[in-house]
Amino acid sequence: MKILLKFILVFVTGAALAQPYPNKAVRMMVAFPPGGPVDIIARLIAPKMSEILGQPVVVENKVGASGNLATSELAKAAPDGYTLLAHSSAYAVNPSLFANAGYDPERDILPVAIVAQQANIVLVNAEFPARTLDELRQQVQSNKLAFASPGAGTTPHLTGENLFHVRWKADITHVPFKGAGPAVAGLLSGQPPIGCMAGSGPMSNIKAGKLRALAVSSARRLSQLPDVPTLNELGYPNMEDYTWVGIFLPVAAPRDIAEKLNAAVLKALEAPDLKQRLDALAFEPTAQPLAETAAYVRNEIAKWRQVVKDTGAKPD
Repeated sequence: MKILLKFILVFVTGAALAQPYPNKAVRMMVAFPPGGPVDIIARLIAPKMSEILGQPVVVENKVGASGNLATSELAKAAPDGYTLLAHSSAYAVNPSLFANAGYDPERDILPVAIVAQQANIVLVNAEFPARTLDELRQQVQSNKLAFASPGAGTTPHLTGENLFHVRWKADITHVPFKGAGPAVAGLLSGQPPIGCMAGSGPMSNIKAGKLRALAVSSARRLSQLPDVPTLNELGYPNMEDYTWVGIFLPVAAPRDIAEKLNAAVLKALEAPDLKQRLDALAFEPTAQPLAETAAYVRNEIAKWRQVVKDTGAKPD
């Protein structure tokens, strides 16, 4: 009887191990609070991935240390494909910004897909006396002011640092918030009255007239804000900056699992309803195969390393 039970146990265990990935729920950590671009993308893409993979993809906000907390946890997670990370372009910035971010982006983490990107927007509270970027420049160069961002190390933070400190030489204080949602709330209250954020967070309040967009960091104007000029149009070249949202795995995850997850993201982005939602939020789908994704992330790490050096940005 014992031999029979042992045989059955081995058989059942072996059958379970032989089941194709995934055979249980997949956990997707989100490195930032609800309301920001990372959380929005994660909650839009997760149900589609669940349908494609045949298992739940459960979103969990894991907030702390400008995204480093969740990234460090991913780096130490079992590389079995059941722990994913949704992170912003701060993933590429933080290793240069922090003395110890808690992870090496090329040694510890495997990029699965850069799901979507959106331009950063320079904006003000609607009551603030600046209707153009030039008027804002006059204000910040003659008054002691502050600007909001979703957090230290985010690309909106560095776009603001580059514009205000490097290009304008202005004495303006950076106020990092814990995500886009809190940063928008700060702007709406006028504390502070100036901000730089990725499009999805403030878009509804821009449309409602509560916030005023002055410039966007994209290569071309946004269809959602056709009257708002790009920084390049306004005489600020080489400021095509984007906040992107990517999905990541521990670096030792099997290649076939990474390929399956990458394919799930690519297929999910083909859904017309998801495309419509992304467009309404000023997101542009950007997912590519694994090799192209890895090359893009490497380039972003190098780009933002230089921006951190040029701006002298610090983790406030």
